[in-house]
Amino acid sequence: MPPELVERIVEIPEGVKVEIAHRKVKVTGPKGTLEEDLSHIRCVLEVENERVRVKSSWPRKAEVAMAGTAAAKIRNMIKGTNTGFTYKMRVVHAHFPVTLKVVEKERKLMIENFTGEKTPRIARIVGDSKVKASGDEIVIQGINIEDVSQTAANIEQSTKIKDKDQRVFLDGIYVFERKEGM
Repeated sequence: MPPELVERIVEIPEGVKVEIAHRKVKVTGPKGTLEEDLSHIRCVLEVENERVRVKSSWPRKAEVAMAGTAAAKIRNMIKGTNTGFTYKMRVVHAHFPVTLKVVEKERKLMIENFTGEKTPRIARIVGDSKVKASGDEIVIQGINIEDVSQTAANIEQSTKIKDKDQRVFLDGIYVFERKEGM
């Protein structure tokens, strides 16, 4: 039998402000502001005493899971606006040296000479993520974890080698470090 009440609590640190109106969450911190529409989640969201309370009465299995998801999204928004997120990636190549170029105007990363290809591979930079490429290392930073991680995934997927054995052809760009803070 499911519990009568499911409740998830997220603590709000000093210097961070959380506003909730009609299940739309706005978090403001030292690094910036993030907004998220959680109106699709059937839970009650309240801010009281420096905490965000996510609760649902007589929930089914899916509603219990969604309460946890909403709490995790709010927790990540608080961490992002307070400290930010950093992903570090490294270029792995066996023979052909890879050249990386960040095109800020078009919000993309160009990967040239990957496995000797003449046409560059292109990875899209999502949201307000900042990408810095130097040598064989790429640093992706931002306050929205979804944008930062999706940018890293786009870069990794753009260098995926198809129709060859992944155990032999290890060329690509891979995430080697994830951390909070910018």
